[in-house]
Parts: sequence; structure tokens; C-alpha cells
Amino acid sequence: MQARCRVLVVGGGHAGVDAAAAAARALGDGADVWMVSMDPARIGAMSCNPAIGGLAKGQMVREVDALGGIMGVAADHAGIQFKVLNSSKGPAVRGPRAQCDKEAYLAEVQRLLAAHGVRVVQGLVDRLLVEAGRCVGVQLHEPARMWCASAQAIECNRSGERRAMPVFVPDAHAESAGAVIMADAVVLTTGTFMRALMHTGESRTAGGRVGEGVAAGISSALTELGFELGRLKTGTPPRLRRGTIDWESLPPQHGDDPPQMFSFLPASHMESGRFPKLRQVECRQTHTTHAMHELIRANLHRAPMYAGAMETTQGPRYCPSVEDKVVRFADRDSHGVFLEPECLFTDEVYCNGISTSLPAEIQAELVRNMPGCERAEVLRWGYAVEYDMVWPHQIDATAQTKPVPHLFLAGQINGTSGYEEAAAQGLVAGLNAARLAMGQPLARIGRDQGYIGVLMDDLVVRQPREPYRMFTSRAEHRLSLRSDNADERLTPLGREWGLVNDARWSVFSQEREMLQGIQKALEAARIEGQSAALWARRPDATLDQLSAVLASPPDRAKLDRVMTDLRYAGYLTRQRAEIRRQRESEHAPIPAGFDPEQVKGLRSEAREVMRRFRPATLGQASRLAGVNPADVALVALWLRRGTLAK
Repeated sequence: MQARCRVLVVGGGHAGVDAAAAAARALGDGADVWMVSMDPARIGAMSCNPAIGGLAKGQMVREVDALGGIMGVAADHAGIQFKVLNSSKGPAVRGPRAQCDKEAYLAEVQRLLAAHGVRVVQGLVDRLLVEAGRCVGVQLHEPARMWCASAQAIECNRSGERRAMPVFVPDAHAESAGAVIMADAVVLTTGTFMRALMHTGESRTAGGRVGEGVAAGISSALTELGFELGRLKTGTPPRLRRGTIDWESLPPQHGDDPPQMFSFLPASHMESGRFPKLRQVECRQTHTTHAMHELIRANLHRAPMYAGAMETTQGPRYCPSVEDKVVRFADRDSHGVFLEPECLFTDEVYCNGISTSLPAEIQAELVRNMPGCERAEVLRWGYAVEYDMVWPHQIDATAQTKPVPHLFLAGQINGTSGYEEAAAQGLVAGLNAARLAMGQPLARIGRDQGYIGVLMDDLVVRQPREPYRMFTSRAEHRLSLRSDNADERLTPLGREWGLVNDARWSVFSQEREMLQGIQKALEAARIEGQSAALWARRPDATLDQLSAVLASPPDRAKLDRVMTDLRYAGYLTRQRAEIRRQRESEHAPIPAGFDPEQVKGLRSEAREVMRRFRPATLGQASRLAGVNPADVALVALWLRRGTLAK
């Protein structure tokens, strides 16, 4: 028995969720998008830190939202602390972040996914089905069990706060979908589950997340199809019981007041009609100590990475384990640790800053060496997880794999780290899977259009040495790629691609008119004899000064956005001119069958690198390590001659 759908998404993490939702929006009515998950009740789970956004990551979340995606809306519904990082610095490097109630986030993601009409199947993929060189479906370990969207259940705590429960439940009336699911396009978003192994000291458990299984068959299936696999690791810290922490003795970390939403949709579009929806909380800060560091050094031989118990040592450089911190920064006696509540309904606290895989008894002792945690009880031990991934030079910027058409990859399977990077890739993969199913040309987001474009391009041309994480420094056009203008940059594209519905387009159109009205009002108003629009360009100009001269003071966030555009108008004009100059070569296509051996004078290293990475454009070729400007010029000349000869 076999079933069929148009787009099949494998995996229900952050990449899978936005992939399925994007595919459903792009396909339109009767989308016929299915998702296969080992545990549908855990779709949308925040497996590590229950937070969304941050530096550069917040920009990506707003870009996903500008394209109609799920992540920003879910974070707005589930946020219990909102804060704009780098708020004292320039607008290009500010990053919105939300600490979330992890259970509320999961429930909201499932509600949004159900609203998109995505069908959910419980199953484990063993094999990818390929016919005539392209992916046509998957073989499951056993016949699939269908799940359905239920009416969302609500629980209340003693304070009367409401908690929404997961939406997806087993469908007792549905027939089995069988063990084979055929599809026009398949999106793999396996996260950390491919041949995954969790380590806590000498203890090893198969699985990509506590209490969940492992996807063993997909690694073999990909290898059989000729894909090059690698192995990476990541980790998570212990969780503590809040009631056992001396909470009041530690310095508080407050959120912004008023908080800023991720979504460009107004609060009136939220189910509750208000923002923030949930009670806001503060975090607390503590730190590691010299005694902790000595304890770690004395037990490094029991840490799996240092004991040689792991196949790889390639972990996230920018979010290292506490063992790595102690080894790499041996001159430091202390590192900051943030204690972050995970849920309004539980007593769990996330220890941000001490990811570890040391044995449980050592973790307990480490925790009690931190100020305020002398009596802390550990609810869940930290662990490291190693997993298989696909070296991302085997995809292109559309997320489609080069060896096997109609197969798309998104998320940690591509060697990335973070919920936000996963959602961004998922959106691109889901959109293009739908476009392929409809016979439409695949869509690309350029480096000059969004952080999503920077991410996809970097994955194609730069082989990661450790899990890839986005930073503002990776974006050469970051002054244009701010978090506040993601809608201006991407919502028109999303509308063209079918990702943006009428309601969101109406909000965007009204917002654009309001911003234009504010700029016109500033041009007409005067401050000390000059236009307020010119005054806004002064480094000492303030929002209060501008607001005071307007007859109807606008929303401060909107005024700040207009002021930023006015203040940086000269820089932005030059940047746009530079982008126009670069665009011709940046987007000049390199044919899929291009053979670098045909280019006379091309250096051996450049030939080897281009053969391995198979860049789709001259811009991608120029960013490959081992390819210099002279090599790119030779390829460009070869392409021009080929065009003229036709």
C-alpha cells in the first residue's frame, strides 16, 4: 500500500515546520503537504534553549515572518521576556530576542501548522525512493500512522494562567498511509537525529534528543545515493529546579518595556488580540568560579570529547561547552551564566553558558559551585549529541540537492546550528519544493536581499568546520539588512511567490503608506529653521525632537525606522549603487554541466574546487576558498564566448 502527496517534509523541528508551512502557502488551496515525524506530539519542540532570535538571528526571524513564516508569530504568542540586543549600538547590528515558554511555543507552532492544512504522519524513514535519477518518495520502517489536529486543550495553573496543549493527536478513524509515501518533492529536515548518539560522561544512549529515538536508515540511504556525509556535535546544559536556587540573591536581567514584537502583523491579529500575551518574567545571572574550573580540569578525561569517545570533535565554536571554555580560555577564572525560566507552568531553569557532557555526579558538583546555586537540584543532566550531516556543497542556494533533483535539505542536516538558521532554510526548501511540484522556476534570495540569502550562499560555497552560525559580520550589506525593514525587502517577493496572503499584504501596504506619510511630514516640519528630515540626519538628533514637531506623533518604532533611513541615506545610496554594480556578475549563471577543465589557463586548485562545489553563479564562484579574481575572470570570459557562439 502506498500514499501520495505533492510535498513531503521529513522531520518536525524548526526547519520542518517552516518548510511545510511555506510549501502549503505556495501551493495554495488543496496544498496536499504531508509531514513525517517520529513523534508528532513533539513537533515544534525547543530542544535546547527556549529562546528565539538574538544577534543576526533576530534579523532572520523577522525575514521569515516577512515571507509569511511561522517562527516569529509563534515567538510572539509564547514569549515571556522580549529584549532587543545591542540596542545602544547602530540599527544594523540590533537583534530582537524572546525568551519563550517552551510548551506554549510548541502548542502555537502546532496550531499554526494545522491552520496551514498540513497532514501529519507518525513514522520513521528508512529509505529514499529514486526513479530516473530524481527523488520520488520515501520508504518507511513500517506502515504510517496518521495524526490529526484536535481542538486545542487548555489548562490553568493556580494563578489562573492558561496553558495551551499540543494540537496533534492520533487519528483513531484514519486508515494507515502505508509504508511508502510518494511525492513530487521531498524535504529532509532530520536535525540531530541521523545516527545520533547522546553522551553524558561514560554513558551513551542512541537518540538525538532526550526521550526520543534515532533516524538510522537515512544516513545509509544518502550514502548509497552518493552523498558525502560528515559528523558534528552539539550539546545542552543541565536544567535546575527553580525552587532550589537562591533566586533573589542574584542580579536580575529584565526584558524591554514596552517589548517589541517579532511579527510585522499587529497585535490585533493575535488570537488573544493583545501583546505580550503571556506574563513577562526576569532572568537571573550567575557565573562560573575558579573552583568549578579546577573541577573541570581534574575531570577532563571523563568528558567524552576529550576522552576520545566521540567520532568527531567538531562542535559549535561560538556556543562551546563549559569544558571547551575552560581549556580554550585558561587565563579566565569566570564565565557568565544566565538562569532562564523555561515555562510558566514548570519549575525548570535553563543554565545558559554551561553546556556539558561530564558525568552526572560531576555536573551536580559543578552547579553547586555557582553563586546562588549552592543547594540547586538538577532536573535534567546536560549531554552532548553527535550526529550525521550532509556536507552542504551538495545543495544549491534553493536547498535542492545537486546529486538528486527533487530532494531538498534544510536545517542541521546541512551543518548549521540554531533554530533561526533552521527555519530560514526550511522556508527556502519548502517554497522551492512547492515551486518544483508546480513546474515553476526555483526561487533564490540574494545576499543583498536578506540574511537568508547570506546563509544559503555561505552554505553552498564554504564548507563548515563546525556548526554554522549566523553573525551580522557575515553580511556585507548589513546596513540595508536591518531587522526593522525585513518587510520592505522581502514581503513583495513573498507576495510574488505566493507566500504572503491577502491579510498580511494589506498590513504591509498600510505600513508602507504610514512610513511614507511620516517622511513627508518630517520634510514639511521645521526644527531651528531647517527641515526635520534634514535634522534627523544629525548624530545628536533624537526621536523626542522629531516627535515634538509633528502634529500627530506617530508610533515610536515607525518614527525610528524612518529616522534610520534618513540618517543613513547617503550610505544606503552608495550601497545600493555597489549592489547594482555587483549584481551583473553576482547572478551570472554557470551552466549545470559546466566542466572547469574546458577553461584554458584556469589553475589546478580552482578547477578542483569548482568541480567539488559546482557553483551556480559567478558570485558563488568568487567566494570559494581557492578561487581568485583572475580565475573568476577566466570563467566569465569562457561563459561570454560560449554565449556569443550560440
